[in-house]
Amino acid sequence: MSEMGLKRAQDKMAAAGIHQQAIDVFSHYYRQLEEGVSGFISEDSIEPLLNPPMLSDLAVSEQDAAAALGKTVIIKLNGGLGTSMGMDKAKSLLPVRKGQTFLNIIVDQVRHARAAYGIRLPLLFMNSFRTDADTLAALASYSDLAVADLDLGFLQNQEPKLRADDLTPVEWPADPSLEWCPPGHGDLYTAFATSGILDRLLSLGYRYASVSNSDNLGAAPNATIAGWFAGSGAPYAAEICRRTPADRKGGHLAIRKADRRLILRDTAQTPKAEMHFFTDEFRHPFFHTNNLWFDLEALARTLRERKSVLGLPLIKNEKTVDPADSSSPKVIQIETAMGAAIEVFEGATAIGVGRDRFLPVKTSSDLLVLRSDAYEVQADGRLTKAADPTPVVDLDNNYYKIISDFDQRFPAGAPSLKEARHLDVNGDWTFEAGVRVIGEVTLEDRGAPQIIAAGAILTEPAAGDS
Repeated sequence: MSEMGLKRAQDKMAAAGIHQQAIDVFSHYYRQLEEGVSGFISEDSIEPLLNPPMLSDLAVSEQDAAAALGKTVIIKLNGGLGTSMGMDKAKSLLPVRKGQTFLNIIVDQVRHARAAYGIRLPLLFMNSFRTDADTLAALASYSDLAVADLDLGFLQNQEPKLRADDLTPVEWPADPSLEWCPPGHGDLYTAFATSGILDRLLSLGYRYASVSNSDNLGAAPNATIAGWFAGSGAPYAAEICRRTPADRKGGHLAIRKADRRLILRDTAQTPKAEMHFFTDEFRHPFFHTNNLWFDLEALARTLRERKSVLGLPLIKNEKTVDPADSSSPKVIQIETAMGAAIEVFEGATAIGVGRDRFLPVKTSSDLLVLRSDAYEVQADGRLTKAADPTPVVDLDNNYYKIISDFDQRFPAGAPSLKEARHLDVNGDWTFEAGVRVIGEVTLEDRGAPQIIAAGAILTEPAAGDS
């Protein structure tokens, strides 16, 4: 049955115009799936990574930093629709600061780096089939953004979702688009090569890539890291941050005992019985930011040697074909993580960076902090903290998860949070203009919609009575 399933999946991908190299990669993981490969990484097979080099300790000359950044391409992962926040377009088009979107700020960051160092610095977006048109339309107004004849984006591949019971491609006539899924951001390397952009960059004299998520505005172009990476001679490097209790679910790097190589372990690769090891921020003190660097020549060479299959660890993602319908058929999505490539390249390394390099927006709570005065946008597009520590916000998902509901409850924008430590909102609260939060504040659910009046100051401990 599984051989038939593979053939049907391959035929479906070919009929959809998927590149043969991407079909070969999918086939590699399909065979692992039918062999029962789980992708689990046990705790007794690894050692924690404890003492990476730290960005704060680096001494890189301005000349070396500028030269390295001048040979670098900036790549942003931009395949997400923001469906968890009720969006139906590219998440990077969401306004985050005074009407500016993620996309606008990313462009500002790249333009500033170009001007500051006198370099061309290409900017590329890896889009999905759901985000490509929206993103390219939004970028069309930037007539000077493209470098040479490079496109501003390249498409992530897609693959069939597989029925969990027999591993055949699922059929869902109610919405055939739900029969497909992206292969995880580990597809970066395949899509980068099959698009032709990798070879074109090499022909133009570029050598390095800096990759990050488009919803992480902390990952601005950084010449110091570029200079360090170029000087290290490493083929690959990951940026990691010191863990806090809020980061317990984030993937982390570890040292594989068998060959002493660095590897990435995510929650999906951790046996349930060992999750207490995974979430221990003292045992594994650094988390993976999903900001990474790689040598273009090393990637091209490795892809040739491995016939386009890097062999990243399999991630078996079990879902329903319609995520909004729990009664729809159970499916398996074959995925890989781009950060797992660290184990592919001999001599790969990691660097510890500050929290300013990791400012992702995964929820409306994250968005509220980023929109507030807890952060300031500098002239070069970088976001810097105006509050230390950064306040923690927990908004009631029943009323704030969907972006339209969220915006309705903050009609005048975010409250002042630069003096806040924690804002916990339970129930339906609307914030009028000029609200100020100080210290630790909890708003309790009163069973009916409530309004925080304009100019109110919320302080601990009796904030609910303000």
